[in-house]
Amino acid sequence: MSPATINSTSDAVDFLVEQHGRIRQLFVETAQASDVKEREKKFYELRRLLAVHETAEEEIIHPRARREIGDGAGIVEARLEEENKAKKQLADLEELDIGSVEFEVKLDGLRRAVLAHAEHEETEEFNRLRQEMDPDSLQRMRSTVEFAEAMAPTRPHPGVESAAANALVGPFAAMMDRAKDMITKPR
Repeated sequence: MSPATINSTSDAVDFLVEQHGRIRQLFVETAQASDVKEREKKFYELRRLLAVHETAEEEIIHPRARREIGDGAGIVEARLEEENKAKKQLADLEELDIGSVEFEVKLDGLRRAVLAHAEHEETEEFNRLRQEMDPDSLQRMRSTVEFAEAMAPTRPHPGVESAAANALVGPFAAMMDRAKDMITKPR
């Protein structure tokens, strides 16, 4: 089972909120890792989950929110801006020595940004989608979200925040990311 997989019968919104919980947990586990090797493993899992999670939101959730909720375009644009900033922060973190104080400081900055972003999504976008969409549609959308995550890049790609950009760049980026992952995966 991939670290992004959550087993339940929940709908797309529940699934993504559960992933937000796992992301929160991974930030704590990464920051509190007892040694560099363990921190590297936790950060690898965190980076991967953030990348696939955001891609699925960009490809499936945000386009639906634009159509289904009042002021959906404004809400989605604000989320995409937050996602781009977080992707840049995450990409910067990848360049640092994972055992350094600078890594710890920047990880905390990323944690704060990601958790604020997740809160905005849950209150401004997900709750409103739940109000506007019928339960069956949300249930079916979960399968689409899971499929998008299975095909998504596993590393941050700042500037690729739209469904169209993900469709164009995503498959190639995913292939390259997965090849890098095989070479660099912490053991």
